[in-house]
Amino acid sequence: MAAHFDRRLRKAAVTTTVAAVAVAALSASQAPDVTADANGRQTTADNMPASDAPAEESATGNSPYYTDLPPLDSPSPAPTIGTPASRTPSEAGIPATVLDAYKKAESTLRQSKPGCNLPWQLLAAIGKVESGQARGGRVDAQGNTLGRIIGPQLDGNGFALIKDTDNGVYDGNSAYDNAVGPMQFIPSTWAWAGRDGNADGKADPNNIYDAALSAGHYLCRFDWDLSTQADLNRAILSYNNSQDYLHTVLSWLEHYRKGTHEIPDGTGTLPVGRSDDGTDVSGPDPSPGGTGATTGPQAPGTTPPSPSPSPVPEKPDKPTPPDDPKDPGAGSPSPEPPPTGPETPPETETPTDTVHHLENAGATGLTAIAGDTFDKKISARAETKAGKAVGKVRIRFTVLGDTDATFIGGDKFAAATTNAAGVAVAPALVAGEKTGAFTVRATVVGRTVAGLDYKATVTERVADVLARTEDTALTCTPGGEFAGQVEVKATHKGAAADKVAVTATLVKSVLDPAENDKGPYFKGADGKAVRTLTGLKTDAKGLLKLPKLYADNTAGTFVLRLTTAGGAALNVQLKVAEAEPEPSPSPSGDASPDASPSPSSEPSTEPSTVPSTEPDA
Repeated sequence: MAAHFDRRLRKAAVTTTVAAVAVAALSASQAPDVTADANGRQTTADNMPASDAPAEESATGNSPYYTDLPPLDSPSPAPTIGTPASRTPSEAGIPATVLDAYKKAESTLRQSKPGCNLPWQLLAAIGKVESGQARGGRVDAQGNTLGRIIGPQLDGNGFALIKDTDNGVYDGNSAYDNAVGPMQFIPSTWAWAGRDGNADGKADPNNIYDAALSAGHYLCRFDWDLSTQADLNRAILSYNNSQDYLHTVLSWLEHYRKGTHEIPDGTGTLPVGRSDDGTDVSGPDPSPGGTGATTGPQAPGTTPPSPSPSPVPEKPDKPTPPDDPKDPGAGSPSPEPPPTGPETPPETETPTDTVHHLENAGATGLTAIAGDTFDKKISARAETKAGKAVGKVRIRFTVLGDTDATFIGGDKFAAATTNAAGVAVAPALVAGEKTGAFTVRATVVGRTVAGLDYKATVTERVADVLARTEDTALTCTPGGEFAGQVEVKATHKGAAADKVAVTATLVKSVLDPAENDKGPYFKGADGKAVRTLTGLKTDAKGLLKLPKLYADNTAGTFVLRLTTAGGAALNVQLKVAEAEPEPSPSPSGDASPDASPSPSSEPSTEPSTVPSTEPDA
């Protein structure tokens, strides 16, 4: 019924309205503006979708999408375009493998980016409008689509102009890019957003598990909370920058949130409307390749001719000249202006085409302590061969090397548009826990020019003060065990220094830092004496409690030295001595140390000196 209704509309004078809506949907509608907040969210215009944001910024290149709406019984539907109609159970359900991919992607993102609050229903809604749930679930058990799903080439004829970025590997087109796969990624976006969702060692946009996980990461790439409406809208618009697209996705999201069901793979039904469809059709395209797709699978790396027309004719395959009086937009009653052809025809040189090289716009000496945010932001300037600044060029920044440093938000990729001065500024860079040097590379999206590398370094966490938490004396008898354990607190500029590496060494003396070969010691895993400990780290409060200390048979005073990166040091005195001897008890049993023998207790061996009391003879 809905298909017949749509055909009647297209055959009637309302055709012009449909065409105007399609143009509006593809003209990068206004996305919500974003400003910085107290939590330091990425809010600059360089990182958010905007009305003038280039198509390269979206996941799909603002490619066409299905405009079909949920069933009439969808509770409290969001504002939508068109007229909803009743649907069959298969149309309302989600194919089993496709549904499993969405739910697994949600589970993964809940662990890696819990603050994003990505619902699987959002992936289902986007999958519905992008490819009709992988063309009704035409996937194998591993999630690979049965034939590649390829959108029309983005050659500027009714669509954005995005020249080839993958040498035709994913879309089979070495001249222009096409959106690819069940989630319709353009190759330039897949190059940094692609993820391996089924653990087969590769990221393939034609695999629903890979595509769903990649879409989830893409929607969560900024510090967005998708449980809030404003951030949800921003994320959807960043996927395809169109208000009509936003409303359609929200409609399906609401429908799936209120309940859906699983259906067998391959039994789903494709939607019947598309945002670029201004011609009559007899029903859904049955070709296995997908929307505007090549028929049947092709090996990556092959470069066939531009995708051949499917039973649903694609507008790019038969573009209408801008001045053609048959242009369906002419005389449109829609308030939107009639289409006048591509804003930038393929033969016209774009700003990106004029870029000859990139220059460092001022970021030098990129160093940060582990866990901290780099003070300086990386910026690149796009220039022509003559050194003139080039604005409105998309620059991609990629973190390379063995590091866990990322841009704020947790991704190793970011993109920004050059301003009038030709400068693009990357989001703030956050140091991970892994220390050492790494590289951030800037490249021009859509043009092959030499990348610009920035060297960055992550240094150890530091402390400038180490102090014991208690001052009790640490003593032990030879061969014994010290009572209590040494506990210290590390601080940096007065604040607790967490995750600071501490080295503990039993040294020969305060003046000689060499490791002692006798006296107190720690016990290793094998029970043997160890007199240097490394790899110790303070906790979240800057505290560290050392293992128990033992003493060998050497008596004396010893020194335990603790040091950290940043210059903090502490010497702890350890004393090993024999216990004080116990006094001998008296014969009467009085063990008191004050007891003394009576004069008559022992016979005297000295001669008497007492004068005689007898008279002289």
